[in-house]
Amino acid sequence: MGLMQIHNLTDWKTHLPQLRQWKEEGTTRYIGITHYTDASHEELEKILTTEKLDFVQFNYSIAARNAEKRLLDAAAAAGVATLINRPFGEGKLFASIKGKSLPPWAKEIGIDSWAVFFLKYIIAHPAVTCVIPATGNPAHMLDNLNAVEGSLPNEETRKKMADYLKNL
Repeated sequence: MGLMQIHNLTDWKTHLPQLRQWKEEGTTRYIGITHYTDASHEELEKILTTEKLDFVQFNYSIAARNAEKRLLDAAAAAGVATLINRPFGEGKLFASIKGKSLPPWAKEIGIDSWAVFFLKYIIAHPAVTCVIPATGNPAHMLDNLNAVEGSLPNEETRKKMADYLKNL
């Protein structure tokens, strides 16, 4: 098994020793913890500073940026890979931009859809390892894959992206 995670921090202090044992035995290669709410970020950060983990999974999007305050930096400092869930805010991001146009400068950085806009913002953060957009629609999957094509926005462009969305 590649990665075994403790989902939503459920009884993590009890489960973590078992995961460590499985890792030592070679049953799993990596171990980690997950959650999906901003309210869990502080606890995730504390765990990252006190426990040896390989992965941490949490919510992060251009509209839900709480992870930028400390959690992303804490993961990077601990050498822990990040899996980003809820990059589209459970679809709320798409509802918020319905009928709205991408900024004219988006094409310059290889963005031709809102999904790519949202994903490139996340992927460009240096502490992000992987984003899991969770779709069952093959067309959406193909569009999501376009986020790794071309260049990624720098920090100045990421700010411009967040400001554009905020001011729509």
